Amino acid sequence: MTLASEELQTKGYNSYSFNDFVQKRESLDWYKDEPFLQKAVEKFLGKEFEAIHERLLNFSPKVSRDWNRLAEKLARPEVRPYMLHYDAFNNRIDRIVRPAETHQLEKAVFGEGLFSSKMSTWESFVKRMLIHQLGEAGVACPFTCTHGLVALLDEFPNAEYPELHEILLHTKEGRDGDFGIGAQFMSEIQGGSDLPANVLEAIPDGKHYRLYGNKFFCSVAHADYSVVTAKITGTDKVSTFIVPSWLPGDKEKEKRNSYQINRIKWKMGTAELPTGEIQYEGAVAYPIGPKDKGIAVAVGIVLTLSRLEIGIACAGFMLRASREAHLYSDFRTVFGQKIKDYPLSASKLKKIENAAHRTTAGAFKIYDLFLRLEKPLNPGLKSDQPLEVRRQLFNLRELVLLQKICTTSEGADVLKEAISIFGGHGVMEEFSSLPRIFRDVVVNEQWEGPRNLLLTQIYRDISRVVDWYSPAEFVRSVLEGAPEETIKKFVEQLTDLLHKPVLGEVSEASIEAAIKWDEFCSAFFKAYQEVALAEISS
Repeated sequence: MTLASEELQTKGYNSYSFNDFVQKRESLDWYKDEPFLQKAVEKFLGKEFEAIHERLLNFSPKVSRDWNRLAEKLARPEVRPYMLHYDAFNNRIDRIVRPAETHQLEKAVFGEGLFSSKMSTWESFVKRMLIHQLGEAGVACPFTCTHGLVALLDEFPNAEYPELHEILLHTKEGRDGDFGIGAQFMSEIQGGSDLPANVLEAIPDGKHYRLYGNKFFCSVAHADYSVVTAKITGTDKVSTFIVPSWLPGDKEKEKRNSYQINRIKWKMGTAELPTGEIQYEGAVAYPIGPKDKGIAVAVGIVLTLSRLEIGIACAGFMLRASREAHLYSDFRTVFGQKIKDYPLSASKLKKIENAAHRTTAGAFKIYDLFLRLEKPLNPGLKSDQPLEVRRQLFNLRELVLLQKICTTSEGADVLKEAISIFGGHGVMEEFSSLPRIFRDVVVNEQWEGPRNLLLTQIYRDISRVVDWYSPAEFVRSVLEGAPEETIKKFVEQLTDLLHKPVLGEVSEASIEAAIKWDEFCSAFFKAYQEVALAEISS
């Protein structure tokens, strides 16, 4: 090499490198290096803490490094799921083609036996919060739906259908190391969240049923089994069914259970998750739970668990956003000083961290209530239950709804703030996982009931129970431990709003009342989170 060519190579040479940041980020352990999460685990696990803490320390490196690398690879646009409707011999197979990394990650995650009788509920809870930090909906949504399927089968055992017991064993305990994957197909083109509007028909055929019609939003379209809502011929009430994707011996032949997947939807987020449109043409289905009580069964068990999981996921998303924003702000120097040393940046970082800790604390506190209550997933509130039990079950119901709408809304704001800390690099998907997680949070806000629907449901719920649970008693119970002035403020606001036309005809008064109701719910749930945060921090 001549002297002249060496000079040309050094002209304009820039030695700047992101290597230090990348190496630190990749070496992080999402449990070991997250002191607040460990404090929350210690606070709520009690005597179980030591044993589960050790298992989490062993588990976390797998998620933080090995599984995270797989998640990054399978999130590339060029390997997103697609449909292969026919094989080479013109047989309809409706194969959903997914990248090898997805299959590897799915096998590893489900292989943990998250819902097995061998794993404690708290251990599963924390492991799922860590897995959600991958921002990998193609695996996280399936295990969420599988949780609902397992709970449904546990709640309604039926010796008349031995197939259901086999499905439970496959999804809960695994079969020779292979775990079945569950899904829930409820929405139809005309109704969305309006399940009473379902028109999918279930026709009796011997002791089982056959389904005819269409489901329009079918996430986890690659699942082995699905929870499906439909109306039995001659009835106007919705029932719930378990539908295997393949009958015994047919999976290897790629011969589906008399249904077709019309297409895979193109979504703004959760892109790694196959969401399809399904046409049933006589699929064999097994009834589950009381007939004609399908909505209570589906909402009370399956959707409740999905909504609960969304809150857990948002805690994981925010913890990761906070951790990586802090790391980058300590690495990156702009205009002569580190990002973290600018007051505006420092204020955002503090806001992000507070939201992450509040959301995590709230998720733990709600799950603790869920575990302490006997039969928390029973559809509806029974009048023969002791009053205090009914009130606690009601608290849980409303907190799950509030958590779902508030954490997804705040989650989107937090992810956006965290992205802004990175500047232009924050929107580069090969640089950061935060843009992908941001899109997923926005999608989660719409899944399992969008904000307006759940705000309406909460208002109706509280209005219906005033005879045995006054607004003041409800607020005091939920916010137990909050400052007295905070409790009084929310009691006054709720009492006033229950006399406003929140759900009335559209008018200036009803619009103003609706705005105040929306604001009340956000502020009320934040106050609950602050109580939870104080309990962990004390």
